[in-house]
Amino acid sequence: MNLLIANGRVVDPSQNIDRVADVLIEDGIVAKVGPGLKAAKGVETIDASGCVVVPGLVDLHTHLREPGQEHKETIRTGTTAAVAGGYTSVCAMANTTPPNDERPVTEMIVAEAQRNGVCRVYPIGAVSKGLAGGELAEMADLRGAGCVAFSDDGKPVTNSKLMRAALDYARMLGVPVVAHEEDCHLAEGAVMHEGYYSTLLGMKGVPAAGEEILTSRDIHLVELTGGKLHVAHLSTHGAVEAVRRAKSRGLPVTCEVTPHHLALTDEAVQSFSTSLKMNPPLRSESHRLALIEAIKDGTIDAIATDHAPHHPDEKRVEFDLAPFGIIGLETAFAVCYEILVKSKAIKLAQLVDLMSCRPAKIFNLPGGTLKPGSAGDVAVIDVDGSTEFASFRSRSMNSPWRGRTLPTRVVATVVGGVVRHDARADAKEGEKARPKAAKARTARR
Repeated sequence: MNLLIANGRVVDPSQNIDRVADVLIEDGIVAKVGPGLKAAKGVETIDASGCVVVPGLVDLHTHLREPGQEHKETIRTGTTAAVAGGYTSVCAMANTTPPNDERPVTEMIVAEAQRNGVCRVYPIGAVSKGLAGGELAEMADLRGAGCVAFSDDGKPVTNSKLMRAALDYARMLGVPVVAHEEDCHLAEGAVMHEGYYSTLLGMKGVPAAGEEILTSRDIHLVELTGGKLHVAHLSTHGAVEAVRRAKSRGLPVTCEVTPHHLALTDEAVQSFSTSLKMNPPLRSESHRLALIEAIKDGTIDAIATDHAPHHPDEKRVEFDLAPFGIIGLETAFAVCYEILVKSKAIKLAQLVDLMSCRPAKIFNLPGGTLKPGSAGDVAVIDVDGSTEFASFRSRSMNSPWRGRTLPTRVVATVVGGVVRHDARADAKEGEKARPKAAKARTARR
C-alpha cells in the first residue's frame, strides 16, 4: 500500500522533528519524510493541512476480553476503538477466559488479530498459571508464541518467590514483567481510595500504602534479579517516589499512568457513577498532582489506557457491586491533550513521546517513529478540533467521558500504510444517511 500524507505538521520526538512536511509510505513502510514530496500516479493522498501527523499511538495496557468475554469486547471491536483513538498498536492483557497462560491461547489471539483486527495486537502472557499466583506459566513457550511481556494484571503477584522467578525468566527472555501493584489484604472489600471522600460516602477505601508496599518490594526484587519491571497504572505519590529512586540508581524500572488518574480524583465518586470505579481507584488531588509532576520531570515513561470494557448490565448496579474498570482507547489522547497540553504542563511533542515513542521502546515494539524504514503507522490529528463522545466503537460504554465533548479529533489512522480510520469519510457517510432517514420518517407518516 502506497500513501502520501501531505501538508501536515509532523511531530516525531524520535527524530526531534516538529515542522510542516509530508510523509510517504511505500509497501507499508515509511519511505520519506520531508517537504514537497510528490505522489506517483494512483497513490492515495491524505491532505493533513491544519493537522498534526504523529507516529501511531501505542497502548501498553489494553483488555480486549477475547477469548471468553466477547459480550464485553472482541478483538475486532477493541481494535476498531483503538484506531478511532489514533492507536496503531495495542498490548492485550492476559486476563481473558481462559487466561493467556498457554501457547494455544496466545496463538488464537494472534490469529484472530490477523483475521479481524484493524491494528497491531501484541499479546501479554500470564505470569502464573490461571492467574492464580501459585505456579509460573510456561513463559518461554508463551514468548515463542508471540507474547511481548508478562503480567497477571487484575491481580497482584503476592508471592515474592514467584515474582523473583518471573523477573529472572523475563530477563533471560528479554521482556518486562508488568506489575499490578496492590496489597490485596489492605484492599480487601475496598471500592475506592481511602481518604476524606470514602469516609464521607461511607464506602470502604484502599489506602495508597497498598500500592506503595508492593511497588517497593518489586523494586528490591529487580535489584536482586536484574529483571526488567514495568509498573502498571501507577497512581500514588509514594509509588512515584519509589520509581524515581529506582531510576536514580540505574535500575531497569519503567512505569505508566492512565489518563483517568491524571484527570480525575476521588471527589468525583460522589456521583456514585460506576464509570468512576476502577482499580487502582481514583486518588486524591495531592496524588493526581504528584503524577503530573512525575510526567513533567520524566519519571513516568508512558501513558497507557487500561482500557477495561464491561457490559452495560454489569455496570448498571450499585457502586459496591459493579466491576472495576473503564474504557479509554477512544478518549485517551483527547483527555491527555486537555489535561497536559492545553494546561501547558507539557508540550505536544512530550505527549506524543509518552503515548507513542517511549511505549514502543519499553516493550521493544515496531512503531513509535516515522524514521524511513519503520512501520507505516501514523495518526493524523486535528488538535484544534473537538470530538463529542456520544457513542463509542467499543462494544462497551463504561466511560466517565460519555456524553462529553473533548478537544482534538483523530482525522485518520494508518496501520502499515493502510487507512484504518477515516473520520472525514465517516462524516460523509453520515451526511448521506441523514436524508435517507428523513425520507423514511416522512414515508412512515
